[in-house]
Order: sequence, then structure tokens, then C-alpha cells
Amino acid sequence: MSLKKTVIVGATAIAFLTVSAVTAWSAPASARNGVCEAGEFCLFYNSNQQGAVSDFTGSLADYGTTQPSCYEFRGKEAGKGLCVKNHAASARNRTSTPVTIYFNTGFTGRSQTIPAGSSANLDAALKNENASHRLGTTKGGTQPGSTRSLSAALYGTTGGSLVCRFDGYSTTSGRHEGIDFARRVGSPVHALVGGTVVNVVRGANGSGGLSTIAIYDPGTNKTVIFLHSAPASDLRTGQKISRGHQIATEGWRGVSASGSAHTHVEMRPGRHALASKSVNDPVLDNPDPTSFWKGQNYRLS
Repeated sequence: MSLKKTVIVGATAIAFLTVSAVTAWSAPASARNGVCEAGEFCLFYNSNQQGAVSDFTGSLADYGTTQPSCYEFRGKEAGKGLCVKNHAASARNRTSTPVTIYFNTGFTGRSQTIPAGSSANLDAALKNENASHRLGTTKGGTQPGSTRSLSAALYGTTGGSLVCRFDGYSTTSGRHEGIDFARRVGSPVHALVGGTVVNVVRGANGSGGLSTIAIYDPGTNKTVIFLHSAPASDLRTGQKISRGHQIATEGWRGVSASGSAHTHVEMRPGRHALASKSVNDPVLDNPDPTSFWKGQNYRLS
């Protein structure tokens, strides 16, 4: 791919961007001002959306590797002027579609998807190892308009099943505030959103040992809470994790028998440490999460 930036100096500096025909996107220079604005996807030099910024309005297959022909971080913070390739540590997605960051140029190699409206630190495999990004994709290369099964995303594989829908109790007294999925005990459980872990309760097997994992996503101002699974030994409050990170294994913490093991997934508006009460509670505190999960490119199956 050929990527060239030409700067003409006069009374006013104006940047012109020339991109070869195979480049997936081109944008006017005025769109790249080092400020993460609405409608843009932004890479940051430091973790937690700190440091200089490189802002984009579309996909880019190759950031370039050297000045003056590379896309660089802009602004006044740490990292300004450095090429974006292999130097980004975090991202913010202010577009209306998921954006996938890739290890290699040309949208290939290891990848991490940042949902619409979300922020995340890059995974260990991608931190300072980023080479391209594409709008409208989900992890694994799904194209715009496609969705991934919520169950498959939760367990990272097929074989899981939806066993109780939102407000779907048939034999238990109360209004079910989440969605329940089940797979064999010990199956890996993954974060369905990126964000900050705001609570970890490890619990114990049996009806009296409820476990809780709460992940707050500031981009959407939602908390996703996981109940009954066994939290990973290194999971801790305050930890920032990405969508797809393994957070637990399937268990029966707070469930009467291992044969009924499942993971309760609950979306709550705002920041919360605990799930809403479901059993023997006739009031729904949470809205139907279907539109939220669709916005994250998931389907409820």
C-alpha cells in the first residue's frame, strides 16, 4: 500500500492526504485534529485514553511506519508526533459501529473489537502492536450487519444454551432481571463488554454462595453483571478488561446443585456493583436488554 502525506507551508499550513486506490479510506486533513470527537475512532498513546491522540473517521489498512509518510499522534500530550503503528495503548470508539483493531496491516492477524460508544485498553497482544483498523466489524472478522451469538461470545465456543430469558421465570417467584446461559461446569466465561471491574464476589458452590462479577462500561454507561460463575483467580476490582477477556469459569455458586450450573448475565443502566434482586421480587429494575445487546452486535441465542 502506498500512503503519502504532503505538507505545503505558506501563510496557512494545509495538509493534503494522498492514498493509493487500494486504501480502504481517505479523509480530509481537517478531520484529524488530535481531538476525539463524535463520530470518530481514536487511538491513544497511553493506557486509559491518555496521551496524544490519533483520530479517524473510517477504516485504515496501513498506518505507515516512518515520518513524514505515517499517520501520527497529534495534540500536546505524551507521544505527539510519533507514528501510530505499534505505538497505541488504548482506544475510544465514538462511532455508531464496532471497530476492530488488527495486529497486521490489511486487517489481518490478532484482533480486538471496540464496541460502538466504548473505550478500552488494548489487549496485551495488541498494545504497541497495532497496524490497522476497520469500522463495522466484530471480533473474528464479522462484517457490518452480522451478529455473534451471545452464548458463543460468553463461552468462547459453541455448545452453550440459553436457559432463561429476561423476565422469563416459569417456576420461580419473581421477575428475572437477566438472561441465563448454561454450558458444562468448568467452561470458560468471557466478558461481553470491555470496561472496569467494579466488584468481584467469589462465593461458593451451593445455594448460599452467590458469586458476582460486575463490569462497568463508561462508553455506554452500562454495567454488565455475571452471577454464579467462578471468578478467575487473578480477577480484581479496579482492573480494566476488554471484551472477550476470560473472567471466570462456569460454576454453580449460589445454585443448589451442579446440574443446574449456569451464568446469569444482567445489564443494568449506570454503574452498579450488585445485580438486581430477582427471586421473590415482583418489580423489574432493569429494562429489556435486547436493544443493548443488538447494539453490541450480539444476538440472543
